[in-house]
Amino acid sequence: MLTSLPFDPVPRRAPTVDEPLTVNLRQPPPDVYVPLHSHDWAQLAYPLRGAIRVSAAGMSWLTPAFRAVWIPPGIEHEVLMLGQVELRTVYVAREVAPLPLAACTVIEVSELMRSLIEALSQVGRKTPDDIQRRDQMIRLLLTEMHVAPTLSLGLPLPKDRRLQALCNTLMEDPASSLTQSEWAVRVGASERTLARLFRDELQMSFGAWRQQLRLAGALDMIGRGRPLGEVAAELGYSSQAAFSAMFKRAFGVQPGRFMQRRQGGGDQSSSSSRSSDAELMQ
Repeated sequence: MLTSLPFDPVPRRAPTVDEPLTVNLRQPPPDVYVPLHSHDWAQLAYPLRGAIRVSAAGMSWLTPAFRAVWIPPGIEHEVLMLGQVELRTVYVAREVAPLPLAACTVIEVSELMRSLIEALSQVGRKTPDDIQRRDQMIRLLLTEMHVAPTLSLGLPLPKDRRLQALCNTLMEDPASSLTQSEWAVRVGASERTLARLFRDELQMSFGAWRQQLRLAGALDMIGRGRPLGEVAAELGYSSQAAFSAMFKRAFGVQPGRFMQRRQGGGDQSSSSSRSSDAELMQ
């Protein structure tokens, strides 16, 4: 059962003129739901373990470990912790925001970014040397955030009640093998109407939306160390080979190699990941 808490259950440090970026540790209860809210500053939510789902402005982003979701200031959003989650929230003053202020996005978190975030969560603030070191790390972290590769892990969310029923069910059970025609019967629409709704409301086909959902889920489960055979079965693929082929088409590398590079801090596949993401969303 989900727990619902106020969106700010523990103290936090907001950014200031003198310290335009702050890092906060968050350790919410498992499966906690954080209701709709907004901040005066931008936020980078980065799970150290577990995954979070952020929903805002008609989109949903599943963000596993090794990724972070950027939430601009003033954008109302809600957050669901998927299981036991530990995360860092990086608060960034609007004036120094290194990423767009109009929409959320998911970025890769490099080894350097991880190290800077951890260091800033512990840096002292008493001596001139402490402050100088902090300011230098803040500038470098802002630069790293600006150049970080983005991933097209956002899922558009529908307004039509029939699409809502379909998409909500698939988000709970991404392994569902029901075809578009079978879903049409279930939600009370013709197959042609359902296809049109996906195209008009979500700007993608039923198959592309489901694959995007499964890709996000795959990153989460692989990041948790789940065996690839289990990941494939849980996401509805007939075999590990079929899942690996889909994953390689999307990210340009086999899933095992993908996570080895991330865990090792390497970003050699970043360019292929970006190009494959673009192809997937077309």
